[in-house]
This record gives sequence, structure tokens and C-alpha cells, in this order.
Amino acid sequence: MNPITTSSRRSFLGHAALGLALAPMGSLLASSARAANPAGATSFGPLKQIDAGDLRVEYAEAGPANGPVAILLHGWPYDIHAFVDVAPRLAAAGYRVIVPYLRGYGGTRFLSASTVRNGQQGAVAQDIIALMDALGVRQAVLGAFDWGARTACIMAAIWPERVSGLVSVSGYLIGNPQANAKPQAPAAEYAWWYQSYLATDRGRDGYAANPAAFNRFIWQQASPQWQFDDATYQRSAQAFDNPDHAAIVVHNYRWRIALAQGESRFDALEARLASAPRIAVPSITMEGDANGAPHPAPAAYAAKFSGPYQHRNLEGGIGHNLPQEAPAAFAQAVIDVTRL
Repeated sequence: MNPITTSSRRSFLGHAALGLALAPMGSLLASSARAANPAGATSFGPLKQIDAGDLRVEYAEAGPANGPVAILLHGWPYDIHAFVDVAPRLAAAGYRVIVPYLRGYGGTRFLSASTVRNGQQGAVAQDIIALMDALGVRQAVLGAFDWGARTACIMAAIWPERVSGLVSVSGYLIGNPQANAKPQAPAAEYAWWYQSYLATDRGRDGYAANPAAFNRFIWQQASPQWQFDDATYQRSAQAFDNPDHAAIVVHNYRWRIALAQGESRFDALEARLASAPRIAVPSITMEGDANGAPHPAPAAYAAKFSGPYQHRNLEGGIGHNLPQEAPAAFAQAVIDVTRL
């Protein structure tokens, strides 16, 4: 079953009511996505490493070496196993699939002890451009969520020649620290409780002392209807043992609200991002009906996509980790996006 398209760029603004009327059909999609591979994959094959920019990046790879490239990007507090059931589907469709650990996760390491442990959005996006260069990948379709979706949106906006298509869970996520520094409504502040917690020394120390327990709680909040088991969580929790993990996470959330500085080498890039540039590459945004993490409404970001565009709503209890909770639907979106 192909995913249900709930809106398109040409019709989103003029036919929002129609999109809402079609949204409940996503429950059929969610059920199909989960039933397609009920056992699920347990691991990738042997991981690879390559020096790219500031990092030695650890990544999984699947599919034919000469196929069109799909790069899948995870977020916090997740890891490459968010795509463990997506990658085989894309590989079977002929894609060369690359799934890297972001800086501060898994076996990805800084090449120099003197490099700033920087989690700002521009640095993470530059990492993936450097990875593409190191692998000799000229262009790729990007599939991503959370930090990964922000990274993918930045790449699509700033380096569109490197991106053949974009699949972004929760839409347009490019940030502006100065705007984010402004107080929000009480409900919004409550939803971002962990950002406020990590802004304190107590939060920094608490997270560094026990990231596995902290992040399991985030999984439960962000995907309240996802019944993951202990083995599934522990498989991903190993990625938080990275020696730079806590520093990267804390800096990311402090930088977002202008409580920590970024590096000057990214100033020009961040200035461009602060203007909220539009994305012209073919794009599909996705949202689950049970996303417990803070996220914008699709109508709030539709106008940021100026090229071929669709939004897909998934029902059936799909939370924040949409690729792992609905892998068939996510993989189909990656396949479909370059055909819009």
C-alpha cells in the first residue's frame, strides 16, 4: 500500500479542510506499516568508519554500491537503529543506504582532542556534507527525524545541489537561537522541560551521570503509545556511551536558546539559517498522531517548502520516532519523494 498523501504544495493552503478530512485514512497506513514486518530487524551488518571533516564517522551501509544514495539521519535520544527496518526496504528498492552516527553518538569520534564539542545545528549539518564528500557522494535523498530532520532541512536549504529529495518528520525545523531565547507560553515551556533542565549545572551533571535512564524516559514521553521492549531500547542506549555524548547534547540545547556560543567558523552559515530560508528540493513531511515531543503543526511550515511538496499524516499511535514505529511508511516516502 502506498502512503496516503494528505496534502500537496499546490493544494495545502487552499484545501486544508480536505487534508484534515483525509487524515484519518492514515490509520490504515500505520497498521500496514507495522504489519509489513512484524518481527523486525535486530541489527545492521558490520559497521564502517571513515574520516570526514572533524570526525571519524561510524556508519551502517546497505544496498548496491552503484545505486542512488539515501542518507538516513537520527536524532536525540536515538541512534542508527531507528532505521534498522527502513534500510532493508530501501536496499531492496535499489538504494545505497548510508546511516551515520551523528557526532556524540555510537562509534563516531572527533579526530582531535582540541576540537570544540559543539552541538550547534550548523556544525552537525556540515558533518554530513563532509561525510558525503569523503564517501564521494555527489547527491543523496535524505530521510530524517528530530536532530536529523533539522540537519536534513539545513542541507536542503543551503546545499540544494547535494539533495535530490527530503523526507522530514515534523517538517521544517531550522532554528534561530535569538528567536528561541524569547519566553514561550506556559504549555510550550512545559513541553520543553528537558531543555530548561539541561540549561542548568544540575541538569548537565544529572544527564552525564545517567543518560540511559534519562533517555528512556524521553522515549516514553515522545512516543507514549509505542510499546518498545527492553532489548530494543538497550540496543540504542549503547550509542550514548560515546565519550562526547553528554557534552554535545548539553551544548546543543543551550545553544538553541542562546545560552551557549557556537563557533565563529559557522557564523556565516548560521546567519543564513536565521533568515529561515525556503526549501526548494522535492520534499515530503510526515507526522504521527501520537507524537509526544514538541513539534509544529503542518500548516505552520507548509509555506517554507517552495518546490514539489506533500505532507503525510500517520494515525494508529505513531509517535516521535516515526521511522522505527512505522518503517514501511517512512521507507515509501523516501522512495516517493524524488518522483513528486
